[in-house]
Amino acid sequence: MNARIAIDPAVCHGKPVIRKTRVLVANILADLAAGQTHERIIENYPNVTEDDIKAALEFGSELANFETLPLEAGSQ
Repeated sequence: MNARIAIDPAVCHGKPVIRKTRVLVANILADLAAGQTHERIIENYPNVTEDDIKAALEFGSELANFETLPLEAGSQ
């Protein structure tokens, strides 16, 4: 895992956050998916850096590599 991401049961119920913040990785990924720029995300979360945003993307990518979803017949 990236050193910029922390998972601690005592912080945000153990959800992945940017280290030394309470900013959820999921929130950064959601903002990016919604079309927000890196600059806008940094404005919204002043403790987050460009490298933190890249780490969140890397973390999401790593999770997606190991994720499997059941495929129902006829859903293709």
